[in-house]
Amino acid sequence: MAENTTQDKTEEATPKRRLDAKKKGQVPRSKELNTVVSLLAAGFGMLIFGSQVVNGLNDTLKQGLDFERSLAFNEVLISSRLEDAALASVAMLIPLLSLLFITTLASPFAMGGWVISAEMLAPKMERISLVKGFGRLFSPRSLMELAKTLAKFVLVSIVTCLVLYALLDEVLTLSRLPLHRALQVAGNLFIWCLLGFSSVLVLIAAADVPFQLWEFRRKIRMTKQEVKEELKQTEGRPEVKMTIKERQQEFARQRMITQVPKADVVITNPTHYAVALRYDPQKRGAPVVIAKGRDLVAARIREVATEHNVALFSAPPLARALYASTDLNQEIPANLFLAVAQVLAYIFQLRKKNSDGVKKPAPPKDLPIPEEYEPAAEREGD
Repeated sequence: MAENTTQDKTEEATPKRRLDAKKKGQVPRSKELNTVVSLLAAGFGMLIFGSQVVNGLNDTLKQGLDFERSLAFNEVLISSRLEDAALASVAMLIPLLSLLFITTLASPFAMGGWVISAEMLAPKMERISLVKGFGRLFSPRSLMELAKTLAKFVLVSIVTCLVLYALLDEVLTLSRLPLHRALQVAGNLFIWCLLGFSSVLVLIAAADVPFQLWEFRRKIRMTKQEVKEELKQTEGRPEVKMTIKERQQEFARQRMITQVPKADVVITNPTHYAVALRYDPQKRGAPVVIAKGRDLVAARIREVATEHNVALFSAPPLARALYASTDLNQEIPANLFLAVAQVLAYIFQLRKKNSDGVKKPAPPKDLPIPEEYEPAAEREGD
């Protein structure tokens, strides 16, 4: 009986489910973390480049405002100076803006990384569904967003009041300071206010990041049935795996059969087993099994061997022993060297008789098969 597909999602997402979710653009995200990182980068950037920016702005203001009264009515001069001041300001801000740009691009790597998904851009009816909309409105995520908004408002308001109260005297004295000094003091006040606000948002981000990770894991959880279906798809259904295995075996048999014409001899059972051997004296190794099979495969090996004039030698115990002890493309075991050597010597003598017309040799009998192969031979039978 099939399991209920509407069962609760109690299982953690598998690696494949996580990868599929990422392809769809579903990754954990924390806007608070991105905001805090950007603000902190801006604050530390001002600490590093602040004096350079303030001095540059001071020089730009001096150059832009210091000219004769008669030139104030020269539109060409005014436009030229405004253009120069704008370019100079942009040049001064490039290091700070570059830091902010790099930080903004790198911050997504803290949670989920970059994701480019066409599915996120595709229109979906659930996005304009009233039912889905109300569901999202009262979801845990929406409640968390509301809580974050209220927390940010309260904390930032408190910190703003405290900062303004602590720095009120310095703010009021800005109007009495020279321009260069006023810019420096204002820049320092701005940096410390920014870092103070950022420190408040750090607390909110510290609570938001675990929640977003928990919410993402909860969202992509799976039912037990989904896990089973994915396992079938990953490992393959049994009937598909069986078909693939059968085709692989058939391909391996066909490839093995093509090696039979290269054999020196095919040792048979004579009907149930067939083992094709090849011996290369130049390699100074033992004979190698290049094909073997039972029943129908054995019949096909004998058929191909006959078609290509490969010698057939009936030796049931030896055929069974070679079949059981040696894999394809492996040398025969040492304890079968003597028996196989006698068979090969007989086959080579037959070839010499056919070419020189000498007397036909007698086939070897009572081949020395080790006792360890005898029980298997008796169980199999001829």
